[in-house]
Amino acid sequence: MIDLTSIYHRAVDNYCYLHDSETLHIRIRTKKTNVSEIEIIYGDQYETSDYRWVTFRQGMKKTGSDGLFDYWQAAIKSDHKRVRYGFILKDHEQQITLTEKGFSSFIPEDTGWYFCFPYMHKKDLFSPPEWVYETIWYQIFPERFRNGDASLNPDHTVGWGAAEPSLTNFFGGDFQGILEALDYLEDLGITGIYLTPIFYAKSNHKYDTIDYFKIDPQFGDIDLFRRLVEECHNRGMRVMLDAVFNHSSDQFPPFQDVLINGENSPYKDWFHINQFPVKQENSFHYETFGFYENMPKLNTSNPEVKKYLFEIASYWITECNIDGWRLDVANEIDHCFWREFRSTVKSIKPDLFILGEVWHDALPWLRGDQFDSVMNYPVLSKSLQFFAYDMLSAQQFIEDITTILQQYSDNVNHLLFNIVGSHDTPRILNECQYRKERVKLLFTFLMTYPGTPCIYYGDEIGLDGGSDPGCRKCMPWQEEQHDLDFKNYLKTLIRIRKETPLLTFDGPLFFLPPVEKCFAYYKENDTEYIVVILNHSDQEIHYTLPFSLKGKKVTMLINNHEYAAEAQELTVVMKPYESSILSFAR
Repeated sequence: MIDLTSIYHRAVDNYCYLHDSETLHIRIRTKKTNVSEIEIIYGDQYETSDYRWVTFRQGMKKTGSDGLFDYWQAAIKSDHKRVRYGFILKDHEQQITLTEKGFSSFIPEDTGWYFCFPYMHKKDLFSPPEWVYETIWYQIFPERFRNGDASLNPDHTVGWGAAEPSLTNFFGGDFQGILEALDYLEDLGITGIYLTPIFYAKSNHKYDTIDYFKIDPQFGDIDLFRRLVEECHNRGMRVMLDAVFNHSSDQFPPFQDVLINGENSPYKDWFHINQFPVKQENSFHYETFGFYENMPKLNTSNPEVKKYLFEIASYWITECNIDGWRLDVANEIDHCFWREFRSTVKSIKPDLFILGEVWHDALPWLRGDQFDSVMNYPVLSKSLQFFAYDMLSAQQFIEDITTILQQYSDNVNHLLFNIVGSHDTPRILNECQYRKERVKLLFTFLMTYPGTPCIYYGDEIGLDGGSDPGCRKCMPWQEEQHDLDFKNYLKTLIRIRKETPLLTFDGPLFFLPPVEKCFAYYKENDTEYIVVILNHSDQEIHYTLPFSLKGKKVTMLINNHEYAAEAQELTVVMKPYESSILSFAR
């Protein structure tokens, strides 16, 4: 019998959305292995023939299963861009119809019973910048990447890499150093650079901004930054800056005015003040980022604050032609602010990329009216649990990743900002306890998984480091300090991603059944399959692909080997901790 209590659908968000201007994607969730077939019944609510509603039927495809549920999806079109629809669910004994009115044993004729997508407005389509889909990002912590101009060094600068990073020490990284490293980044295959904050601040991390309109002098000046952006653009690289709009430094002039003038300050409503005076002996009376006294939280619902922050966002676009804003602590700022922010920056540069820092389910920010993407920490967390910590079986990993994929539309999934580490996490080499073979598996997954991948500076050459500040070491520039084997492997993965459009654009990801700790997934279009196999075990695994391949050419993309399959089924021999990426025609 069909378990009705587990069936879920709602005509909004990831369950019903515009995939393109003419196509509607519709999903439904059912209890795992409980439903054998689903048809979607649909039509234009106003179209009739002989006084009967004109309907169409289409089978739905099961796109994934997690620990509890199966997920089904269909793509439908409507000539009139209006759709009413329902579901016909079947098992071996039963057929049930689900509409907006609930479950019924018959197929209703009244269109008013059915779920409604009133009109396919192109304006409502999730429309991020097209260039981001193909971008390979590289995150740079400017203070630790490269020292190109020692004359800019702050007082008491430590020799490059001569000490372990601390919360307070400086090594002198700057824009000139980044300029000198562009050949290196271009050779690696990078097409997008994400810079952590570059504005004037007292700290080495710059997340406590004092002056949002001023480049921190230890990095250079605005003319040098303009030159950096221009040179990146000449090489086909985009540049994204970090915006810290949730909070400022306590040295931020408006906050200093509040400290001095208290209730008489014209800036008292720029912050979340609980009582005056705002500081008394060992206590403070205002909201902050975390519990950091030196980072007072900005009141982004204040019109003056909004105007000021929007001017900042606009200034760096118009003055320096940046390509994106990464938004720090984005989930602690109100949604109204972000909607207005999007309208402001997109009016200046329509293809500007807006990336939010959200570590959890980010659906409220990804409805097309706020962010283009978020940092994909949920996938990072599950990836570490499987590849690094051995906390999950291959089946559990597949199910957990499927749950995450189903939280968003395909449109969103293909633009999520995928990472294996950042300035806020331990280095991936440390997470894997220096087992390079596991790091390789993680990067293979990163470069073949839906979304836009980002490499944290130094990970490509085996830089290590623990939690902050350990993960913010100086980038070594002597080649003998580089893990060239791993760097060349990553370059191969980047090349494969760039040369394989199926990895970067449309279509869901399908998982295949695992064999012990070896699992596979694939993407497909009308002409091609791309299959990725990852053996996360110390045993040789023989993995048989469930595709008819006899007589077809199969290309192993990592080593560019080609051969013709001689049998219907292809069994791939996977060495311990080996990755394989295969391409073959449908």
